[in-house]
Amino acid sequence: MYYISELIGKTVTDVDGRKIGSIKDLLAAHYEKMPYPKIVALDIAQRRRSTLVAMSDVAVLIAPAIPLKKRLEDIKPYQPKPDEIYLVRDVLDKQIIDTNGVRVVRVNDLELTRVEDSIYIANVDVGSLGLLRRLGLSGITRKLAKRYPSGMISWGDVELIAGDQPIRLKVPGEKITELHPADLAEILSDLSRPDGSKLLEKLDVKTLAETLEEVEPDFQASLIEQMSNERVADVLEEMAPDEAADLLAELPEDRSAELLKLMEDEDAEDVRKLLRYEEDTAGGLMNTEFISVPAEMTSDQVIQVLRKNAEEAETMYYIYVTDKEGHLVGVFSLRDLVLAQPGTPVSEFMEKRVVTVNLKDSQEDCAQVISKYNLIAVPVVDDEKRIQGIVAADDALDHIIPTAWKKRLPRFYH
Repeated sequence: MYYISELIGKTVTDVDGRKIGSIKDLLAAHYEKMPYPKIVALDIAQRRRSTLVAMSDVAVLIAPAIPLKKRLEDIKPYQPKPDEIYLVRDVLDKQIIDTNGVRVVRVNDLELTRVEDSIYIANVDVGSLGLLRRLGLSGITRKLAKRYPSGMISWGDVELIAGDQPIRLKVPGEKITELHPADLAEILSDLSRPDGSKLLEKLDVKTLAETLEEVEPDFQASLIEQMSNERVADVLEEMAPDEAADLLAELPEDRSAELLKLMEDEDAEDVRKLLRYEEDTAGGLMNTEFISVPAEMTSDQVIQVLRKNAEEAETMYYIYVTDKEGHLVGVFSLRDLVLAQPGTPVSEFMEKRVVTVNLKDSQEDCAQVISKYNLIAVPVVDDEKRIQGIVAADDALDHIIPTAWKKRLPRFYH
């Protein structure tokens, strides 16, 4: 096993054995047929300058002193390509996303491997042994290797996060988009806000919306600060109306107004409706995406409605029954629907005693009702008992359970 840390600072000699400098950095390139980057050049530090030397001009890389095949003045300097990586400058000490372990980690060292006559980067070392090796304590790390986990991650399982220097490594973006939104949100919380914003640029609109819903509104606002209004408007349309309203409330009024203009009329109206209420009231907490049906509808017809509108509903566990004016007259659960005989009118299996909260009721009132009646969500009605939305249990309990914990509650009612 060879490591970058053991090469940095090593003496480089020419073909006559004269010292010409020391290794400052190594340059690596990706090739289509190989999943791992290949070392293509050395950056040799001299007194007043540094010179790039191609690996084809290096006699041996793994040696006490690294000899070149020619005199330095006879070597044509290597010309780096735009997509090649300076390993010390662009990788060591940088943050990476471990897409297998779903975490943000720091690169402490890089493990090299030899394949025929070439040297490749095989693994990223994010463990404590890599730090000791960087301090020049390679002998100690060998003794401790059996006691401590290696901290190695395969190069193919990480994705670099852009820092001050542009990333020249082409990595498969689908690795990030395949992660669960909750995992992406956890990664975002470990990154600096500029790095978090760069990560979000890789996500499609739907995944971006789902990820933002997993973090606090003030953090959401900072993450989208540099995004174009057009992209943010598309994201807001994909978010649940209550989540979109929370985010808009964190933005400056002029930008919030501009985003509402860019949104589809129906989506914008749902959000405007929520923004009329104080954020700690049932009206401010509610989601306007729910399913309601008339009492005359049969169980078969309800199933067809659910199939058609499933993606638009916050929860399908409860189906609400309304009259022609929108007054709430009943409720039933999916269990009730499944157990009902085909063709049975909703009026025969719905629960007529519906527990509700008013638009002006406090968040604490909502939490108490949900807790008392063991509900997954509670319907919100106006003074005329017309249903306006629903407050989900996790939103109602937000003031009791810290949001960081609330976000981890299983959303089994989706």
